[in-house]
Amino acid sequence: MTHQIRVQVSADHVATVEFERGARNHFDAALIAGLADTFERLDADVDARAIVLCSSGRHFCAGADLPGALSGGEQSVAGSTGSLYGEATRLFAARTPIVAAVQGAAVGGGLGLALVADFRVAGPSTRFIANFSRLGLHQGFGITITLPAVVGTQRAQEMLYTGRAVGGEEAARFGLCDRLAADDAVRSTAHAFAALPEVARRESAKRGRPVRILSDYNGQPYGRSRRSLRGETRTAERLHITSRGISLFLREERVSISVDEVEWL
Repeated sequence: MTHQIRVQVSADHVATVEFERGARNHFDAALIAGLADTFERLDADVDARAIVLCSSGRHFCAGADLPGALSGGEQSVAGSTGSLYGEATRLFAARTPIVAAVQGAAVGGGLGLALVADFRVAGPSTRFIANFSRLGLHQGFGITITLPAVVGTQRAQEMLYTGRAVGGEEAARFGLCDRLAADDAVRSTAHAFAALPEVARRESAKRGRPVRILSDYNGQPYGRSRRSLRGETRTAERLHITSRGISLFLREERVSISVDEVEWL
């Protein structure tokens, strides 16, 4: 499955980065690498002072398309996550401020991708779901660092243990999203927020580079996120998880989960 990444830098110095991959925007290592390449180019672009990360279609991102997990193939998931997480660490190194426009669902690794951003804009119908435990998988995409940093340790534990869906209005109440907009205005609201002078700015005329404030304070939380991703890769390798093993695990009904939910890795 191929992906597309479309970039447009507007007159107000906001770069819109829109990705598309299939009906639900499952990502693979190639898509994450493409986003990282795009962020690095925008870091060097003096006209791009903030980024709106968004996707086409009904849903922001349904998580990782692990090899064979959607089609029943045999390729090792551990091998895939090594490449994918290696690329994902580059996202956290981006220096340009990022606002994610999250429509529909952000599930599993899709939630992790939304948490790469400094800010999130959502609508009432948006759903944030950390469903790793329901699938019997380790928590991925650095989410054990980024989610507590945004919502607090206790709220993060509740989301990670239960895997329940958190709607847009609830997410706004406890800080998982920073702006709540009408469902048809999520992207435009994200753009307006990114264009604020306090967000879309340069650090100084001398240094001449974008400001991503928390990444400049001892690498927190982004440095810890990069280390967490490397640790998750080692975990996947130790577990030797394969997509066929996951399929057998689910067919033997050791967990209660629907076929539709299996797609939302």
